[in-house]
Amino acid sequence: MSDSNSARVFRDLHQNGLLILPNAWDAGSARIIEHAGAKAIATSSAALAWSHGYPDGEAMPQEAIVAAVRAIVRVVEIPVSVDLEAGYASDAQTAGAFAARLVDVGAVGVNVEDGLGSPDLLAAKIERIKEAGAKAGIDLWVNARVDLYLRKLKEGEGAYQETVLRARRYREAGADSIFVPAASGEALIARLVQGVMVPLNVLAWPGVPPAEKLKELGVRRLSAGSGIAKVVLNRVFVMSQALLAEGRSEPFGEGALSNPEINRLMRP
Repeated sequence: MSDSNSARVFRDLHQNGLLILPNAWDAGSARIIEHAGAKAIATSSAALAWSHGYPDGEAMPQEAIVAAVRAIVRVVEIPVSVDLEAGYASDAQTAGAFAARLVDVGAVGVNVEDGLGSPDLLAAKIERIKEAGAKAGIDLWVNARVDLYLRKLKEGEGAYQETVLRARRYREAGADSIFVPAASGEALIARLVQGVMVPLNVLAWPGVPPAEKLKELGVRRLSAGSGIAKVVLNRVFVMSQALLAEGRSEPFGEGALSNPEINRLMRP
């Protein structure tokens, strides 16, 4: 699939129903997620960083991110979106340049967040990121993350009103969807769907209802974030402890996919 076609497919996936994204952290996990039935691949910045031995928070070198995204695009046949965090930049031009590098290796969507920065700065970054996609001939999907709930910058009605204000600012700058991690509860999510006025992305989180209810509420995207990777790393820890303590082989026979089946899924 060409990048322009992949971008169109990714855009169409946000128009109806609920796009569910079990976020990947490397080419192997992306291929397994695709095999499980995912319609698109999104990276998690935390999961990607952990898989390379870095903490989350823009500590992973850009070169390593570009290489990881290139590897993911190579192995899957579905659209790929990349978590840029805050664009690895304190200014809009640098954020746009980084996005351009990821578009060059096949990304057709990005997440970019405001964090503790100003909404005006993120809006400027969104504009430059959209320009980077346009220059490459890609209708790049920008998912703008509003961190008020995640970072507990405000509470109650103040958090909702500020989220909607920021969503409008990001929408005017060119954002295609709004991501509000840590927002939970049916009543709040329903209000956000109406308030942000573009497709709403929520994070799998305590208090977030299951897929069918999210569809009823009008949510268009559900992300696992770092959740799957965290569970996998915890499983690695527990199994390693057990092996070191007892040296038992039985756990290695667990799982639906055998070594030959996994090998067949990977692509040279």
